[in-house]
Amino acid sequence: MNYKVLCSDLDGTLLSTKNDVSEYTIAEIKRVRKAVRVILVSARMPSGMHYLQDRLGIKHQPMICYNGALILNGNRELFSHTIPSNMLWEIYGISLPLEVDLGLYVQDEWFVPKTSERVAKEMKYTKTRPQVQETYKTLNAITQRGAHKVMLMCTKESADKLMLQLKSILHNELHIYRSNDTLIELAPKLVSKRSAIAQLLQPRESMKDVMAFGDNYNDIEMMQAARCGVAVANARAEVKRIADHITLPNTENGVAHFISKHIII
Repeated sequence: MNYKVLCSDLDGTLLSTKNDVSEYTIAEIKRVRKAVRVILVSARMPSGMHYLQDRLGIKHQPMICYNGALILNGNRELFSHTIPSNMLWEIYGISLPLEVDLGLYVQDEWFVPKTSERVAKEMKYTKTRPQVQETYKTLNAITQRGAHKVMLMCTKESADKLMLQLKSILHNELHIYRSNDTLIELAPKLVSKRSAIAQLLQPRESMKDVMAFGDNYNDIEMMQAARCGVAVANARAEVKRIADHITLPNTENGVAHFISKHIII
């Protein structure tokens, strides 16, 4: 079957290292980009994706940021949906006794209360830089805008406790993802990678024209909806279970390998 749209997650999927794509991946994307629209779909902020679009030669295509909460085409905003301020204050109140740091993302801005090893890793991997100020000051500053994403930086113990509290109180309003033992990501419930892709489909296109690649929980919906959902070998077990195909790990250029075998131009 011919595909019209190729959608891929970044971290742990398209990226062969923590912050870059391989020359093989670049070559494969450039080979197919005139026949297939290539759309990057990530939890990252815009500046953590622009350089990858540039490397892949697809800056003319839209990109999906913050798990679907923000869709951009160049500098033009196509869609935006944020977590409202009152809910952000509620998250802050729950997190404060556990001494959990909040990373707050809105548009192309990233706010953290202090620098840390986790923040340093994020800066290195995404080639972005946060604004450092106390969380209550940030919340006051973004009252009218809300946040596209919240990242909760925890210990394993505090993450265990916080997950239970958040799911008990806010599961109807937010997507609550545990990225790893110490990181929890929050996004608006009304959006997802799947819903964002659907918005970018052209009039005669449907999800049956989409090939989607992923590795984590937040990729499951888009992979299930796509005509062809492909998990990299390093994906979580739950993701591999719902995938139509499993390719090589991201560190072995799994996405590019699959494209080379299944998209013939």
